[in-house]
Amino acid sequence: MKIGIGSDINGYELKNMLKNYIETQGFDVVDYGVKADGKTDYPKIAESVANDIINDKLDRGILICGTGIGMAISANKVKGIRAAQTHDVYSAERAQLSNNAQIITIGSLIVGPELAKKIVDTYLNNTFTLDDRGKSSAKKIEQIIAMESGE
Repeated sequence: MKIGIGSDINGYELKNMLKNYIETQGFDVVDYGVKADGKTDYPKIAESVANDIINDKLDRGILICGTGIGMAISANKVKGIRAAQTHDVYSAERAQLSNNAQIITIGSLIVGPELAKKIVDTYLNNTFTLDDRGKSSAKKIEQIIAMESGE
């Protein structure tokens, strides 16, 4: 599985730690920045990761900023993306199992490194399925897609 990861300057250290951690778990990771100089605005990073998911260059994404809010808002502006803000293991699990989110966001000023690893593990090791619960969720996801399309 190919994972895109990016951050703003607030999430720089957590991004680098998570990138290394995810690689040790056997995933292919693409770093979208921000680099050490912090000169890229986070909406552009979120947009790049989201577009590469839509274009099948990535399987999933992880975006980090101070709260996770700005990255989630930015990524969700890309048509077809479902980005979920996560601050605990349960929200990471539900992001995938209930919402089939392609991206999670994490707030580096809210979530510590050890919890961030657990959030990422949970997100990456769960897969949306069309079991009984997934069928119910799929209907809701279809409604979200229709809303986005203006239907």
